[in-house]
Amino acid sequence: LLVKRVSCSKCFRALYRYPLTRMTDPTLDYFINLGQIQEDDASHIQWSHATNSKHKVVAALNGPCHMIEADILMRGNEPKEPIMAHPPMRDSDITLQEWLEKVKKQNNKGIKLDFKSLEAVVPSLALLEKVSGDWGAPMWLNADILPGPQGTTTPLEAQAFLDAVGSGASPVVLSLGWTTGWSAETDNPGYSWAMVRQMEEVCRGLRHPVTFPVRAALLAQSFDQMKWLLQQSDRYTLTVWTGQEDVFAVEDLLPYRRHFGRSKIYYDLPDSERLELCNA
Repeated sequence: LLVKRVSCSKCFRALYRYPLTRMTDPTLDYFINLGQIQEDDASHIQWSHATNSKHKVVAALNGPCHMIEADILMRGNEPKEPIMAHPPMRDSDITLQEWLEKVKKQNNKGIKLDFKSLEAVVPSLALLEKVSGDWGAPMWLNADILPGPQGTTTPLEAQAFLDAVGSGASPVVLSLGWTTGWSAETDNPGYSWAMVRQMEEVCRGLRHPVTFPVRAALLAQSFDQMKWLLQQSDRYTLTVWTGQEDVFAVEDLLPYRRHFGRSKIYYDLPDSERLELCNA
């Protein structure tokens, strides 16, 4: 698929005009068209993490980030509605509707919505549909849908999540990951061949661009598997992330930086590590 750059306010809608067309990820084009980055290099994208409060939303909107990431679940008490919170929290000072309204006013930041419960998906997508008509910025929908290395949490049911997000008209990038764990001073297994093949089977028939969030501390032992996965479709990218307590060496990520096209891997990492990779 040859993707032609269009004005930033239309780039997502133009790519999603024909529902049966398979699409590549237009996120970088959006920020290039805005003049916020200068080249097709996903390492230049900066992230705001766990933007789950009014204070954090204001800080992100006034800061240098390109993509604002936040977590969604259903409020634990009445009124039951999607809120911005990460388990074990069950309440928040901001609902998804309020969050979207604040972000849309600025309308030059992309969003990544991380679903922590299947219950929150359908009502959240209904709210997203209401605001998405003239929203040209990137929209990513994230969920862990398969068990991964040392994962202890239960993934969202893959088919139910994909049925919900696939039925919407809004243009989205799907961020589909594995539940994972990491422990200090132990041998942590990487992503197995069975895990990546199962993920590719799930994603093979999707029309959306797909990014796979992968844990930085597990990538040194997973290069061949990730290389194979990215080779399966030009719709696929990786998004490298890290846990707060994880320990990893930037050198372990250099083979990814050197081998793959620079538009193929996002680095959702602390700025010191991200900039080191950016300059590699």
